[in-house]
Amino acid sequence: ADCRMWMKQNASLTFWRGRLKCPPLKISECSLYAGDFWDSDCSVKNGLYKENSRIMDMKKWFKEAQYGMMVHWGLYSLLAGEWRGRFCGPYAEWIQANLAIPNAEYEQLAKAFNPVCFDADAWVRLAKACGMQYFVVTGKHHDGFAMFHSKVDRYNVVDATPFGRDVMAELGEACYKHGLKLGMYYSQDLDWHEEHGGGYLSDPATAQGVTWENSWDFPDKSKKNFDICFENKIYPQVEEILRNYGELCLIWFDMPMTLREDQSRRIYEAVKRYQPECLINSRLGNGAYDYVSLGDNEIPSEIPAGDAVRTAAMNEIDGFKPSPYGLYESAATMNNSWGYCAWDHDWKSAETIAANREKLRRLGINYLLNVGPDGLGRIPAKSEQILRRAAELCRA
Repeated sequence: ADCRMWMKQNASLTFWRGRLKCPPLKISECSLYAGDFWDSDCSVKNGLYKENSRIMDMKKWFKEAQYGMMVHWGLYSLLAGEWRGRFCGPYAEWIQANLAIPNAEYEQLAKAFNPVCFDADAWVRLAKACGMQYFVVTGKHHDGFAMFHSKVDRYNVVDATPFGRDVMAELGEACYKHGLKLGMYYSQDLDWHEEHGGGYLSDPATAQGVTWENSWDFPDKSKKNFDICFENKIYPQVEEILRNYGELCLIWFDMPMTLREDQSRRIYEAVKRYQPECLINSRLGNGAYDYVSLGDNEIPSEIPAGDAVRTAAMNEIDGFKPSPYGLYESAATMNNSWGYCAWDHDWKSAETIAANREKLRRLGINYLLNVGPDGLGRIPAKSEQILRRAAELCRA
């Protein structure tokens, strides 16, 4: 009855691919902020917490899903780990920062991005055939290029490329068709396309690039103000994602380095306002999350006892943190790189993948396994072979 009344009062409804966009709920009705839930000793604050049963259903689903596919795909896929006779570091998606490629040159890749072999349906069918229950794709990586149609910034796959198609919309439709849930990766701090992108407060010695931020185009740190990037691009794009791509099971944020706590909380509350059931990983930063993302390729032997959890390390990407709902996930690569790298042949065997999956399953930790399609939109044949063989081993 409440839903019918809302529809009556809101005659001007918007739809995405035939599915109604739900009205936002109040943050107080549907969300939990991990920093409010946990004391320093991991005890529950302020007694019992009541929450919407639908949100509990999503958390139950996540716990039972166990296995998902992650996809790193963008302009960097065209370079395949090489630029002007030089190889990048181990992560091909970091090539712009690793080799300090100026924006003026990197932007030219958009004019060549025309992945004629891209088939969203085939990607999702592969994930489903291998036993995966959800599909997480890079909406925007650290290079700042959006793989969805952003009205906030024309530096996106629809407006800046000859391809001109909304990758995220097509993958969302394919997931809906084949019964997988869609999640989106979004880099909410680092953005090398922006003068005021984050990372400039952190030690460059630990970066995969020459620095965390774009220091090759914008060298004067004294002029950088992350608030400008946050207000003009990051927060508005997060809202676009939430409003324009149907139901998302999760948003996978990454590398919290510069965001203040109020900015992390603002993103968290926006997610819960537009999509109360959408889960948020711990890499949003500052304790604003629903579940814990472990470190890259982290396959632990056990889940530590509560007193061993590092409650003070909320912005570190490695290791365990307090998990308010007991939800954990490990994102992992099949070789070394996340993005497509033509010379990276250091593949994990199907046996290793199957063993990791089983080990994580026993621990109650989800396994989010990455593939890096090439610039034509093809998931590498080796990735597919290993995935299919690993699925056979797990079914045996």
